[in-house]
Amino acid sequence: MQKKHVVKTVLPGSIAEELEIQPGDCILAIDGTEIEDIFDYQFLVQDTYLEILVEKPNGEQWILEVDKEYDEDLGIEFENGLMDEYRRCHNKCVFCFIDQMPPGMRETLYFKDDDSRLSFLQGNYVTLTNMSDHDIDRICRYHLSPINISFQTMNPELRCKMLNNRFAGEALKKVDRLQEAGIHMNGQIVLCKGLNDGKELEFSIRELMKYLPNLESVSVVPVGLSKYRDGLYPLEPFEKEDACGVIDMIEAFQKQCMEQYGTHFVHASDEWYILADREVPEEERYDGYLQLENGVGMLRLLLNEFEEAMKESAQRDGFPCLTKTGEMSMATGKLAFPYIKRMAERMMEAYPNIRIHVYDITNHFFGERITVSGLITGQDLMAQLKGRKLGERLILPENIVRSGEDVFLDDYHVPDVEKALQVPIDIVKSSGYDFVNCVLGR
Repeated sequence: MQKKHVVKTVLPGSIAEELEIQPGDCILAIDGTEIEDIFDYQFLVQDTYLEILVEKPNGEQWILEVDKEYDEDLGIEFENGLMDEYRRCHNKCVFCFIDQMPPGMRETLYFKDDDSRLSFLQGNYVTLTNMSDHDIDRICRYHLSPINISFQTMNPELRCKMLNNRFAGEALKKVDRLQEAGIHMNGQIVLCKGLNDGKELEFSIRELMKYLPNLESVSVVPVGLSKYRDGLYPLEPFEKEDACGVIDMIEAFQKQCMEQYGTHFVHASDEWYILADREVPEEERYDGYLQLENGVGMLRLLLNEFEEAMKESAQRDGFPCLTKTGEMSMATGKLAFPYIKRMAERMMEAYPNIRIHVYDITNHFFGERITVSGLITGQDLMAQLKGRKLGERLILPENIVRSGEDVFLDDYHVPDVEKALQVPIDIVKSSGYDFVNCVLGR
């Protein structure tokens, strides 16, 4: 059955508008080729001459001829951004955080995706177990890069155990095909105590180094453990001594990779440094922040941006500045709290008439081992900030709410929390510049 891709929006002044394509129309094919998803569409519309098969809502079909510049966009947005159904993950990973979610939350939070296309569109990490030979062929043919891969381990038998999928070890062979095609990759290892750490981690890193330079980076992140683990694989939390060992191993590999390949390649996420009570590395060690979305280098980038913003503010306002006044509060997870506290103290030194109260929120909803701000709920904020000094406004990081919306993970909305705490809330982007500007009311 031929797929019909429904047009949602036609951009003003675009080629599509000139062709009288309208919302509700369906794009069926380009140059006689049916469109499977967004990647087919983006590849097919690059040419300078196109024949587009369009179906109108009344069933009438038009063939539209287009002469355009190479790679010029048609100006169409579709109702389904992927132009296909999202692929559900079929693994039963021992470390999966979705399996550790409490009941009764909104349905979308329980959806497990393992769709390679989202790796290119949104930066998601995929296990390769859900990819067919056809998927690999298309990635190689379109030369899509980079693809983000959840390796977990390079030991095939152990990978089958960790993913609870008997094909998970065999799936690693797909990396060889991507390597041969010159596809750039990034990797991730979710480290589980007693499973893929220690000698297994050392083995995995050595195996992954064989894919340099196409495999540009690998992050090592500790497994997240919520309090909802009844009936799941017994996993233990990492302690300070464990974190020190992981960092020491990774930093030894970084030195080796830098000498041999000119890149640090493998990176420990920020959580390891917090747990080990060590300062996060200098900016140069992050190789351009390739693993930022995995929590690798976020704190270093935040601190560096903050320093730059403070230098600009010093030139503008002069320090100490007595004209800026106000009292406010900030709330964050325990992971970032020491750094946010440090930044707030620096600002109060520079602006003596500004008062900032910084609070670390214990995650009672998911469990105290969850320390990132992105998993703080509205109910934890209300319970722990009630009666505290909040000042004229409460500042929260933007990852605490759903992207583009004002809703927390537990479906409380920002106005709900404002009403409960009797204070206006400012949502600020997670950058040092936005931190400074928000405090100063810019």
